[in-house]
Amino acid sequence: MESLTQGIFDNLEFWHWWVFAVLLIILEVFSPGAFFMWMGAAAGITGLTLLVVPELSWQMQFVIFSVMSIVAILVGKTFFNRKSANIDDPTLSQLETELIGNVYTVEKPIVNGSGRIQVGESTWKAQGPDSEVGSSVKVVRVQGAVLVVEPV
Repeated sequence: MESLTQGIFDNLEFWHWWVFAVLLIILEVFSPGAFFMWMGAAAGITGLTLLVVPELSWQMQFVIFSVMSIVAILVGKTFFNRKSANIDDPTLSQLETELIGNVYTVEKPIVNGSGRIQVGESTWKAQGPDSEVGSSVKVVRVQGAVLVVEPV
């Protein structure tokens, strides 16, 4: 058994690491978080190292891969945590603050307090005073997926 695995590992070439890198990056697509991507980068670096220094033993290749995986994961985690903490707009992705105060066109008449308004490329359910199609309304608040409006 030892001679079989040693023979397999003795034949590792740079392109084996690059194929492994591609497989890890593909695996990343199907997994949550960002973990395999960094290991894929480490495999790519290991392949590049083997291309430059072809006499590396398979043991040293695995050491390089292991160390580079840890370094890449830590650097990636640090970079993305710092990047997400530096968001300049604290209202980013807060629907209420984005829509309140804006004026939109009634798409389906608001009758008995319910209708639809045009918001960009889509329509939203609206509640408010009766309004005809084409009239303008202003969003005063958001209740779940319903925009509460008043005539302009």
